[in-house]
Amino acid sequence: VKHSGGCHCGAVRFEVWSSPDLHVFHCSCSVCTKKQNHHFIVPKSRFTLLQGVDNLTTYTFNTHVAKHTFCKTCGVQSFYTPRSNPDGFVAPHCLDPGTVRSVIVEKFCGEKWEESMQAHKSIKDM
Repeated sequence: VKHSGGCHCGAVRFEVWSSPDLHVFHCSCSVCTKKQNHHFIVPKSRFTLLQGVDNLTTYTFNTHVAKHTFCKTCGVQSFYTPRSNPDGFVAPHCLDPGTVRSVIVEKFCGEKWEESMQAHKSIKDM
């Protein structure tokens, strides 16, 4: 289905094509813990930024692979590019209501990121 979403103030809007049944990761790395971030990974080819490119700013740290993109006006991170999938996007908490049928949440030990990526069977293929 086509999911739509965006930030709190409405400056940033996007569409993403995915199943109505979401597989979401709860990450325990330092930044995800602070933001209470969950990961819903889709390939870049299924993500379209509809508006707000000039209203976005990006935070990076450590390896600088992950791009934590957020709205300059309201501060909401409605999507970002994860380190685990640099050609993907995540956006579960900012999807508009009406298209999500179910959500499965899986824990991911971000405190031991390298070990967790080695042990995980499917996250790299998402």
